[in-house]
Amino acid sequence: MSYEKVKQAENISIGTKQTTKMVELGKATEVFVAKDADPRITAKIVNLCKKMGVQVTYVDSMKQLGKACGIEVGAAMVAAVNE
Repeated sequence: MSYEKVKQAENISIGTKQTTKMVELGKATEVFVAKDADPRITAKIVNLCKKMGVQVTYVDSMKQLGKACGIEVGAAMVAAVNE
């Protein structure tokens, strides 16, 4: 289900830097985090999302998350952006 949400999102930001930027700017509506991503990376964004009031949804696989975004490599996190 969550992968479908990513596919249907009009605007997405893929990756740690882009996701962090969108959350900080208040443009992210929901952040998808892969459970198999490095916790040292994902913990920062999860805490930032809590602080900013952005919903965090966990998905099982970086590979599947990347595929849902239409890229050939895995993605640790993706932000659905409201612009």
